[in-house]
Amino acid sequence: MNNEIFNKLKSFVVKHAAIDADEVTREAQIEDHLGVTGDDAVDFLLAFGKSFNVDISKFMAAEYFGPERNVFLSELGKLITGKNKRTRKILTVGHLEKAIISGRLDEEIINS
Repeated sequence: MNNEIFNKLKSFVVKHAAIDADEVTREAQIEDHLGVTGDDAVDFLLAFGKSFNVDISKFMAAEYFGPERNVFLSELGKLITGKNKRTRKILTVGHLEKAIISGRLDEEIINS
């Protein structure tokens, strides 16, 4: 992939997800690793689309992001119930990079 694009994307993610740059890799999952969920995920994606001129109109955010949550309580619930199955799809920083290159974020881009 393109390092210049990735570095710009990395700066964007650091700013909008309020995380350390070391945490941003192409494999980093936007929700599970970077902690972007719920309304924050929608705001993140809107800013992403605008900043990188990416069409996000066909991206189904509800399939990728759950409601905002308390991470501690979520992990405690998994421990108590023994349920650790993810029911949502995964969106990574690498998927966002592919979206920038193609100009759109949708299932076809994510799965390519």
